[in-house]
Amino acid sequence: MAFQTSARLPLGLIRARLTTATISPAAARPMFALPTTTPLCRRQYSSSDEPPPPPPPPLLQKLKADLKTAMRAKDAARLAVLRSILSATLNASKTATPISTDAQLVGLLRKTARASRDAADEFRTANRQDLVDKEQAQIDILEEYAAGSGVQEVGADELRTIVAGVVTAMTSEGGEATGGKAQMGNVMKKLLGPGGPLEGKDVEKAELAKIVKEVVG
Repeated sequence: MAFQTSARLPLGLIRARLTTATISPAAARPMFALPTTTPLCRRQYSSSDEPPPPPPPPLLQKLKADLKTAMRAKDAARLAVLRSILSATLNASKTATPISTDAQLVGLLRKTARASRDAADEFRTANRQDLVDKEQAQIDILEEYAAGSGVQEVGADELRTIVAGVVTAMTSEGGEATGGKAQMGNVMKKLLGPGGPLEGKDVEKAELAKIVKEVVG
């Protein structure tokens, strides 16, 4: 709205015109006003009903604690073993088969010990006694942790007895316990699955599979 500010208009009349001038709502709105419907702070809540992850195995916690002790003591052999096992455990946690029990961790210890024995045999053939001694020191540490884990180790003779009992029970129940890979897989699941006779025990799976194959076949 235009106003004439000529000297012929009295000052009071000019003020009156300014007072009665119509100001549009858009012009009256603050330039940087925030929308009233937008919250300034919004707290996020998770709607997931997933249970919390299980606690780490007690043996794994011991290995982590012993790693710090070995670092302070500068125990090279123990440091090499612990770093190798913890690295393998971390890698497994990123796969579909993480190590979540002491029995699985003991299986990893046994597997690592077998690899060290194979390496020691090769070094022995090459007349490298220094490397043989190094591998043997690591084997001793691996076996120390496996033996002190509290996980029950099952020998070959006991395994055959357990496998034979499970196969007999499955056959009497009318299940397909003999012949073929599918049946062998069913026996393995029965042995190692929840509530099975070998659940949570220190079992060499390759040896177990060999015994199951002999009994089923």
